[in-house]
Amino acid sequence: MQAADIRCANDLALYQKLKKNREVKKVNQQIARHEAQGPSGIRRNLLSTSVRLTPGMAPKIASMADECIEKLGVELPLELYVYSSPQFNAACFKPEDDRLYVMFSSSLLEGFTSQELKFVIGHELGHHVYDHHAVPVGYLLRGKQRPDPGLALELFAWSRYAEISADRAGAHCAQDMDVVARSLFKLSSGLTSKVVEFSLNDFVAQVDDMQAVDQEPGQGAPPSDWFSTHPFSPLRVKALKLFERSELYGGSVSKQDLEIGVQSVLSLMEPSYLEAKTDTAEAMRRLLFAGLIAVADAAGGISSAELEIFAQFFGKHAFTDKLDIEKIKQTVSRRAAQVSQRATETQAMQVLHDMCVIAQADGGVGASERVLLEQVAQALSIPSSFICQVVDADKDLD
Repeated sequence: MQAADIRCANDLALYQKLKKNREVKKVNQQIARHEAQGPSGIRRNLLSTSVRLTPGMAPKIASMADECIEKLGVELPLELYVYSSPQFNAACFKPEDDRLYVMFSSSLLEGFTSQELKFVIGHELGHHVYDHHAVPVGYLLRGKQRPDPGLALELFAWSRYAEISADRAGAHCAQDMDVVARSLFKLSSGLTSKVVEFSLNDFVAQVDDMQAVDQEPGQGAPPSDWFSTHPFSPLRVKALKLFERSELYGGSVSKQDLEIGVQSVLSLMEPSYLEAKTDTAEAMRRLLFAGLIAVADAAGGISSAELEIFAQFFGKHAFTDKLDIEKIKQTVSRRAAQVSQRATETQAMQVLHDMCVIAQADGGVGASERVLLEQVAQALSIPSSFICQVVDADKDLD
């Protein structure tokens, strides 16, 4: 298995799109001109502020790094450094002088087991292998000229998917998903198992709670989530559990279904279209309104349970006897086409996800409801397997 084979599809797609962006190309040209004048001083700074971990000083860490280098196909010589800090942290720097540099905080080296460190090393090397430094997020977001809001949101979204790719690289090196989950728990909490006994099920259950909260009116992903470059650790663990069940890790789930599942998980950190004041959000709301009515009416009329969930999305008085249900149902295809043209695939998935929720309100998804959902999925260019994933996931939440 090559490192390129396990890269997250959305990471690669957004990476390729961003590299062609005019603002990204401009910043990369500025960086290239600066580098042409001489080294940026990364190695000099590391040597003066950190301790280099030579094979003689840290033979176990060097050996683990060698294993990760081989598994991921890293070709450049690697230098490891440690600096004093109470925070768990690690970083991989852009290569300089044909060398690659990875730095760890002292607390991370002391608080992580050997296998957990292997995941961290693999994760950091993954950023290099996938050329993530080619999209200079820091320069773009903290430079004198800030990017436009659309590019900024795209950069944040890409960064989160880039972390998913790096996590897969780390998991490929560690070859133990329980170890990987404990590593992410430590990074998220700052705790070690000496203080708290780690429970994978309880940790990942936070994602389920986030989903439950986000389904309540006005409780969608807050702006702080939209502007985060790292997905919340339980989301990363859930994404990795999907990876573990995929054919990429020796499981049976197809790569396509894996990426659909990951998109669904990370959509929890994207803006809520129910409150957003954009044309895209309006198109999404219009599709959801018509879609919920059509799905609810598909199996012998709209039930009280379905009306209750409808009210959660649009308010208590949104549904009245004056609505022409048949006329609204006829608009579903047209509204789905509008969403397909304006929204991202992830946004379209969120609407379809919400339609699946109401389809289950009366105890399950009937055949007629399933047909309608599949028609909407087709109009949105979303594989029908996504419907199965949402339905099964919601059952697991119960």
